[in-house]
Formats: sequence, C-alpha cells, structure tokens
Amino acid sequence: RKQTGVGYPQLSAVMECADAAHGLHGCIISDGGCTCPGDVCKAFGGGADFVMLGGMLAGHEECSGETIKEGNDYFKVFYGMSSDTAMKKHVGGVAEYRSSEGKTVKVPYRGPVDETVRDILGGVRSACTYVGAALLKELSKRTTFVRVTQQLNNAFPESTKVNPCKMEPPAKKQRTEAPSGP
Repeated sequence: RKQTGVGYPQLSAVMECADAAHGLHGCIISDGGCTCPGDVCKAFGGGADFVMLGGMLAGHEECSGETIKEGNDYFKVFYGMSSDTAMKKHVGGVAEYRSSEGKTVKVPYRGPVDETVRDILGGVRSACTYVGAALLKELSKRTTFVRVTQQLNNAFPESTKVNPCKMEPPAKKQRTEAPSGP
C-alpha cells in the first residue's frame, strides 16, 4: 500500500471473497500480515483455506540464506517476493515498467522452526475448541468477529511467545576426512 496506494485489509478481503470462491469450488489464500497464532486463527475463521506465514517463519534455522553475526546478535536475511532482492535473484532484476514493492530485512535468528509451528498449531486448536469447531473447516462457520481497539493484554509484555528470546545458531560441524586405507 505504501508504494502503490492500493490494498485492502487482509481479513476483510478473505471474508468478502470466501463465500463466492467456495461457491465456485475455489480456495482462498490469506496472504500477509500474520504476526502471531491469533492472526492465523482469524484468517481461518474468516474463511481462508490456506494461510501464508512468511514473516512468522522467517529467521529460523530451516530458512534459506546465511546466518549473519553482528556483534553478539545473529540474523537471517528475509525478503518478500516483490522485493528488489527477489526480482534480482529470480527474474534478473526489476522490470523497467515496475516498482519494487517488497522488503528485504534482517530478522533475528530464531533457532529451529518446530517450536513456532507447535505454537501456531496450538493456537489454532485452542481457537477451534473455544468456538466449538470439531474440524478446521468448521471454524469459519462458528466464528463471529467483533471490532476491538486492543488485541493483546500488555500487562506482561515479556512473553517469550510474542517476543522470542535471542538464540545462537549451532556451531557448524567440522568436516573430517576418513583415514585412508592401511
């Protein structure tokens, strides 16, 4: 939106398109803006069939790209697919008639992805339980949205789920050559 002035809030877009797409046996992909498991739950609750998690999964050991050390901190480079970095890497550069819209950022190294995935799945399971959905596909039929002015209770801001602790990547294993025969 900053670059083009064009855009629509993701949850509103999902909710407005889901019934039409599903009526035509199509699928909805919620793409963008998820920062916590609750955002993923809201996307599914709004009618999404799939949810993009690029930013939530960025910085983990399993992500491509090298790990960078700056001082005592470790980072991984993360870029969106309409960024300068992606266009140079995948299509040879930004076309003359286009503008780069995505970002390239350094995100703190977050270790293995498994804990983050468990956190997301736990949030989705709890959301299903709270609204009485036995299956994920029931979530959108059991969800009612209410506009709020504050999503989180900030009484305890040091939550490790919201603000992940600093991690150090494991040391790379030294490659050793097998001894030659007798």
